Amino acid sequence: MSKIVIKNLDNRLLDNKDNSKSVLNIIHENHIDWMFACGGNGRCTTCKIVVTKGLDNLSEMTEAEIKFSQIGKLAKNERLACQCSLRGDVEVEVAAQNKFPHMKYSY
Repeated sequence: MSKIVIKNLDNRLLDNKDNSKSVLNIIHENHIDWMFACGGNGRCTTCKIVVTKGLDNLSEMTEAEIKFSQIGKLAKNERLACQCSLRGDVEVEVAAQNKFPHMKYSY
């Protein structure tokens, strides 16, 4: 079983039993409102996660993520939640530019 800790949502802990699901699906299954303008298809960067710990515990980068990385829209510690899945525990944050105004973030 893998875990996701969302640091800037008061260290919210999400347990995951199915590593075939995307991080975005796991977040939504836990009733967390997370931006995804393109419907989770890897065509934008609104579902971006900032990985603070466990970057190696995510699946390999997809073509979409590589493309966004090459044009400077994804930093080395950022991934698209719709494109990656878990291989172990991670700690992440909601990217500053993708925070919802109606949600309360811990920082």
